Amino acid sequence: MSKTAKSNHTPDDASDATLQHGPVESFWPYVEPASQPSAEELAELDPDLRAALFGDDFRPFSITVVFPKLKDLKAYETAVRLARQASEYREVGSGPTLRHRARYFPAEALALHDLFGIVGEDDSCEILIDDRPVPYGRELWLPLVWFLIQR
Repeated sequence: MSKTAKSNHTPDDASDATLQHGPVESFWPYVEPASQPSAEELAELDPDLRAALFGDDFRPFSITVVFPKLKDLKAYETAVRLARQASEYREVGSGPTLRHRARYFPAEALALHDLFGIVGEDDSCEILIDDRPVPYGRELWLPLVWFLIQR
């Protein structure tokens, strides 16, 4: 037999050595999922997905204004201050993709009107009805909400 050839004979204690190299639970490659999603994760869910996962929960009618950073810095600071006073406020993205989302309910029609007066002229401003883009959001839905403003 040459010096490079391997012997077919294995030592008696070799079977014990192979058992020591089994998988260890602490090095399992998958992370345990969280038992409950956080409030931020639930807020980011699409309304249809939320209804499919958790059932149809009753949520009051809402209008959400989504706007980016405005060119006029003073108007932008005022808009962000007003948006932060909304029932629900969230910033999404960063840098050039930063969007401010302010959700208003019918009782807050005046605050919605004030914010939209600042950001409504920007073409990238979106109006969402119950978190969904709806045709004629600006032209139909917002003027209907303006009727709720008590003068």
